[in-house]
Amino acid sequence: MKNYQPQEIRNVAFIGHGSAGKTSIAEAILYISGASDRLGKVGDNSSIMDFDPDEIKRGNSINASVAFCEWSNNKINILDTPGSNNFIADTPSCIRVADGALVVIGADNGIQYFTEKVWQWADEASLKKIIFINKLDAPKTTIASILEGIKKKFNVNPALLQMPYGTEENFKGIISVTDEILYAYDKDGIGKETEIPEDIKEEFSVARESLVEAVAESDDELIEHYLESGELTNEEFSQGLLQGIEKGDLIPVLCGSATENIGIDLLLNSIIKYLPSPDKRTSVSGKSVKDGAELELTADDKSQFSSLVYKTVADTYAGKLSLFRVFSGVIKPDTSVYNANQEKQERIGQLFALQGKNQFPMQEVSAGDIGTVAKLKTTVTGDSLTVKDTGIKFDPIAFPKPVLARAMAPKTRADEEKITNALHRLCEEDPSITVDRDLQTNELIISGMGVVHLDVIVERMKSRFGVDVEMKPPKVPYRETIRGSAKVQGRHKKQSGGRG
Repeated sequence: MKNYQPQEIRNVAFIGHGSAGKTSIAEAILYISGASDRLGKVGDNSSIMDFDPDEIKRGNSINASVAFCEWSNNKINILDTPGSNNFIADTPSCIRVADGALVVIGADNGIQYFTEKVWQWADEASLKKIIFINKLDAPKTTIASILEGIKKKFNVNPALLQMPYGTEENFKGIISVTDEILYAYDKDGIGKETEIPEDIKEEFSVARESLVEAVAESDDELIEHYLESGELTNEEFSQGLLQGIEKGDLIPVLCGSATENIGIDLLLNSIIKYLPSPDKRTSVSGKSVKDGAELELTADDKSQFSSLVYKTVADTYAGKLSLFRVFSGVIKPDTSVYNANQEKQERIGQLFALQGKNQFPMQEVSAGDIGTVAKLKTTVTGDSLTVKDTGIKFDPIAFPKPVLARAMAPKTRADEEKITNALHRLCEEDPSITVDRDLQTNELIISGMGVVHLDVIVERMKSRFGVDVEMKPPKVPYRETIRGSAKVQGRHKKQSGGRG
C-alpha cells in the first residue's frame, strides 16, 4: 500500500443524526473512487461499512467503521459514526482523531436532535466542517428551511456552494454556484459539465449574489470593495471564499443524493479543497511521560512517535484489533512501543489499514494517518502508544455515561463459566458498557445507553461467544432502620399457677 505524506491525507468524521445517510455517502464514495467495485447498500451483505450481522439485521449503523480511498492523489480516511443515542460511544472517539467533519443532514427530516449534539462535539474539538444535505430525491424536500435552521441552531453563516437541479424524482443534477456550471448525472456518478438552463438562471443568480455577499462580509477589505463596485472579481471571490472557510466564518454547504450517486464526486473535491490535512490542523496537546509537563505537537514524520488508540474491535478470527491515529512520527511493523497509560511495552506485529472488515497490509503508518494492529496484550481504547521516557500521554477520550441498568443472569451453568470473558471482550470494544456486581443482592448489573443497546449486547453474547443470558430489572435492596425514639411503659404479670 502506498505511503502518504501528512499534506496528502484527510481524516474525516461523518457525523449526523441516524438515517441521514452517512453510511450511504461512504458507500458511494468508495464506489466512485474505485475503492469498491460495487455500490454497497445499507441493510444487506453488499455494504462495506455496515458489515456486522446486527447492523445488517437492523438496517442502521451500530459501530463506527473506517475505510479509505484515493482521490486526486490524496488519501481520505472515512470515519463513519453511528447516529443513534443507543450507539454513540464511538462518535466522540472518531471526532477526537479526525481533522475535519462532514455533517450530514437528511433533506427529508432536516436538523434533528443528534445533529445538534455532534455539532457541539465537533466545535469542542475545533474541527472544520462541511455540511452535506442528502436525500434531495426524497418527496417534499427543500433546502431553504434547512439553511435557515443552520443559521439559527448553529449560529453560523452557511455558504451554499451548490444548488439542486430538479426536485424529488426529477432531481438529476447539481448546479455549482462557485463555478457557474450544471453537472448532470447518470449511473456512473460522475457529473457531466453543461450550461445552466434558462428556466433556472434567475434562481441561480439569486443564489450566486447571496454567496458573493457572504464572501464579501467575511473580510473587511472585500466588503469595502464590494460596496464600492457592487461586485468581486473571480480571483477576489475565490480567495475570499477559501479564507472565510479557513477562518470558520463560512461553512460550505453541498447537496446531493448518495443512493442516486448525485453530487458525490463534487463532495470528494470539496473534502480535498476545504478540509485541512493533518499538518494544517491545530496542534494536539498532552503530558510528558517523563515529568507530566504540558506538550504540544503537530503532524511531522521526523518527530518521535506518538499515537492514540481510539477504538478496539473484537474480531472473531484476528482477535483483538486496536485502531489508532498517529499524531507524530512513523511506526513500522515488528517494533516495540510504550503504552503510557498501562506503563508497559507492547510488541507491534503486522500493520494494516481497514476497509470495513477487510485488511490491507501497510509498510508503515506515518504522521497523520490511521492504522490498525492486532493482538496487543494490555492496550485498550484511549491508551497512548509512544516512546518511553520522552513520549507524550494524551488526555483520555470522554465517553458518554450509561443511562440504563439491568440485571444479567446466565441461563445455564455452562453459560455462567463463559459470561465473564464475553463481557470483558464486549467492554473492551464498547467503553459505554459498564459491569458491576451488587454486593447486597449478588446480582450482575450491566449498564448501557438504552434498551436497544442492551438488546444488542445480549444478541452479541449469544452469536459471538455462545453465551445465553436473560435480562431483568435489578432488585432493590430495601433496608430497615430506626427512624426515631419514643417513651412507653410496660407491665409484666407473673402467673403463679394454672394453665397460664
